[in-house]
Amino acid sequence: MNEHRPPDRESAEPIKPPPAIVVTARNIILGLWGALRLLRESTVAMIGAGLVGFWVLVAIFAPWLAPYDPNAQVLPFATPFTEHPEGGTFWLGADHLGRDILSRVIWGSRTVLFYAPVATACAFAVGITMGLFAGYKRGWIDDVLSRISDIILSFPILVLYVVIITTFGASGLNIVLAVIFASAPGIMRIVRGLVLDLRNRDYVAAAQTRGESTLRIMFVEILPNARGPLIVDACLRLGYTIITIGVLGFLGLGLPPPDPDWGGMVNQTRSMATFAPHMTIFPVIAISSLVLGFNLLADGIREISLND
Repeated sequence: MNEHRPPDRESAEPIKPPPAIVVTARNIILGLWGALRLLRESTVAMIGAGLVGFWVLVAIFAPWLAPYDPNAQVLPFATPFTEHPEGGTFWLGADHLGRDILSRVIWGSRTVLFYAPVATACAFAVGITMGLFAGYKRGWIDDVLSRISDIILSFPILVLYVVIITTFGASGLNIVLAVIFASAPGIMRIVRGLVLDLRNRDYVAAAQTRGESTLRIMFVEILPNARGPLIVDACLRLGYTIITIGVLGFLGLGLPPPDPDWGGMVNQTRSMATFAPHMTIFPVIAISSLVLGFNLLADGIREISLND
């Protein structure tokens, strides 16, 4: 009976990543490098990209950047630069429960930069699909989708968010669903207007002559040529979504505690802002800087597109 022997280390071939992963990673790196080179044409875009990139790096490296456990209760109402009992410093102070504000702001960036892009991407997926069908197919499909969008857009956005969250409960999934429900109709109207202009172009007529399917014409021929305004709107809508998540947290309808949430941090300490303003100011600055970054990025991209 032959014994099974492990392969010799010298003869074993090194493990290589699948070619598809290598190609995908290379394409992502090249795409990011190309985007950065394009953004260099606008100072406003570079400032916006710098602010957004800063918070993205903070979110990625949060476990290493945060000096303390964001939920550890140590020294309530500690002011900025107070010494930590276990060594170190409360650089931004501590809240009413003694939790380090700097650590909570750092960890809170992960919450915002996860749910805001996910919710916005899902809203764009739904809105783009609706807009493509409404603008390209026209007829009763356009009428039905346009009337549904008009009904949803007739409600105040914030009231619509509050109604949805209070009905289904506060959770990350429900926040994403609320953003999709409230934002998709507006995206649909933008895409519909773009498609109505692009559907009569020569390259669309050529694709129809070649017998290409409706889905291929919409998603391969039309959608890539509408990407400019959609990229600008996506940056602006990301800022709106971040504000929405902050407002819901401020109203107590955001993510359940004790996970750090910038809006929730403001809500929990707003009554103490008169004698301990540091507990409220720093989360507000975090929200404002990230939203400003996306808005400047959108303005810069629009400026670059107009110059081209």
